Amino acid sequence: MKVVILAGGKGSRISEESAARPKPMVEIGGRPILWHIMKIYSFYGYDDFIVCCGYKGHMIKDYFVHYYLFQSDATFGLKERTNDYHNSQAEPWKITLANTGLETLTAGRILKVRDYIGEEETFMLTYGDGVGNVNIPALLEFHQKSGKIATISTTQPAGRFGAIKISDNGTIESFKEKARKDQSWVNMGFMVFNREIFDYLGDGTQMLEAAPFERLAREGQMAAYRHPGFWSPMDTVHDRDYLEGLWSSEEAPWKIWN
Repeated sequence: MKVVILAGGKGSRISEESAARPKPMVEIGGRPILWHIMKIYSFYGYDDFIVCCGYKGHMIKDYFVHYYLFQSDATFGLKERTNDYHNSQAEPWKITLANTGLETLTAGRILKVRDYIGEEETFMLTYGDGVGNVNIPALLEFHQKSGKIATISTTQPAGRFGAIKISDNGTIESFKEKARKDQSWVNMGFMVFNREIFDYLGDGTQMLEAAPFERLAREGQMAAYRHPGFWSPMDTVHDRDYLEGLWSSEEAPWKIWN
C-alpha cells in the first residue's frame, strides 16, 4: 500500500526555517521531519512513498539522491575515479518524488500523483510536518471496518492556554489549566482513502480540507479514528524546539523504531 506525503507548501508560519528550505526538511535531531514521518510508516512495513513536492522541492530530491552517501563512510579515488562505500545503511524505501507545483492546493496535489498511486483500492496520506505514535495497522483496520471512503486520524491536543473566569470588577474568580479532554478534536493527518476519493477532488483548485471533506462528511462517507496518544505538528519555531527537546532527551514518543 502506498503512502502519499504532502510536502509542497511554503510553511509561512515557520518562515525562520522555511525561507531556506521546505518545511518537511526542517530537522529534528539532525534528520528532516519528513524522514521521521517515513520511519513511522516504515516501522509497520509500509515503505512505498509518494512525496508531493512543491516549494523548494529540489532540496527534497537532493536529499534522497545523496541519501546512500549520507548514511555511509566513503573512500573516493579521485585519480582512479572510484567510489567505495563502507558501513552503508539504507532504508528499504521506494520513493517517488513528484513535482506537484508551487501554488497547487492539497486536492490538486493528490490529483497530480494519481498515476503514481495506480489502481490500488486504498492508499494512505499524511502531512509532511507532523509526528505521532500512531498505530497504523489499527488505523487501517478501523478504516476497513467503517466502510467509508475516507478516514482521518483525530486527536485532542494538549491545551496551550488556561481557562480564566473573571468577575465584573476584574477579580479572577477561578483559574484552570485547560485539560486535554476539554479540547476539540482536530485532524492530525495520517489518513486513509479509497479510490473513490478522486470523485470528490473536483478540478483540484480547492483545499482537500474544504469542499471535498465537507462533501464527504455531508454524505456520511468520512470516519474519524481517535488517536489517544502523542501527536504534534511543527507549525512554528516553538513547535520545532519542543520536538527537538523531546528527541534530545530521548523521550520522543513518535520514535517507535529501534
